[in-house]
Amino acid sequence: MKKEKSNLVLIGMPGVGKSTIGVILAKEIGYQFLDADLLIQQQENRLLKEIIAEEGADGFISIENRVNASIDANRTVIATGGSVVYGKEAMEHLREIGTMIYLRLSYASLKRRLHNLRGRGVVQKEGQTLRDIYEERTVLYEQYADLIVDEENKGIEETLRAILVRLTL
Repeated sequence: MKKEKSNLVLIGMPGVGKSTIGVILAKEIGYQFLDADLLIQQQENRLLKEIIAEEGADGFISIENRVNASIDANRTVIATGGSVVYGKEAMEHLREIGTMIYLRLSYASLKRRLHNLRGRGVVQKEGQTLRDIYEERTVLYEQYADLIVDEENKGIEETLRAILVRLTL
């Protein structure tokens, strides 16, 4: 039985505002809101940065993949972690249950927003720079996206309007 795509799944780099926009979007359309990073922390009983420090990047990605692949939601805006795109099972599951919305921001704008990647619990392999992560993930976000919303020079309200205009709920 095919699952109904009744959810909206926000994907994109750390710092693009998936959680912030997700909460407001959910209120606007009468959906629930789920922050996948908080779900991981709850299930693991550890902060993201602790999981990354203790399990390493690959261990974290494995946990993130498992948690995201098990999300059971209906009429929910789901804000994912930036590294969710590394989990094949998670991405296939999320794509089955929801419309994937990629919140896109240029590297220059992202660099201005992000300061401490490790403090944010961002998965970073040894020696990997923000630019490396950006270039590696952007291809994946675009591959999975049903909708791409460009956030360049937009505030939260403008991004929200851009999403609502593109959706037919």
